[in-house]
Amino acid sequence: MISRIERGEASPTAQLLARLCSALGTTLSRFFAPDEQASQPLLRREDQRIWRDPGTGYLRRSVSPDGMGSPVDIVEVEFPPGATVVFGPQQFDDGQTQHLWLLEGRLTMTTDATTHLLEPGDCLFMRLADAHSFHNPHGERARYAVILHRSKV
Repeated sequence: MISRIERGEASPTAQLLARLCSALGTTLSRFFAPDEQASQPLLRREDQRIWRDPGTGYLRRSVSPDGMGSPVDIVEVEFPPGATVVFGPQQFDDGQTQHLWLLEGRLTMTTDATTHLLEPGDCLFMRLADAHSFHNPHGERARYAVILHRSKV
């Protein structure tokens, strides 16, 4: 699959990228970060990197300025109606955590064996190493922010 992606014959899904990142001991946020280090504390919306998952159509926007030395990354996600993304447990457990803050719509989140129904304004804390299932069974998109904390807690 990696060689198909390299040849431009396939586009990786979010699940595949998460598995590759886990095997490499990194996160999706670090994966999408540019090699060069930015030195500006302001990252305008039009300059933020976006990526669309070819499997579900969800849109991922990297909001945080790069190169600031912060252990926190902020990502905005637009999750389409009917979409489901499942991330298996990560192979590394270095204490990285994330908060999912639902801004619009509704979302069903399963982390380990617990399912949570999220409404606008709700915030769910998760350990990055745990399995997660994102599901939007509703007729409108869900928009949320993921606040990823890379340092050990």
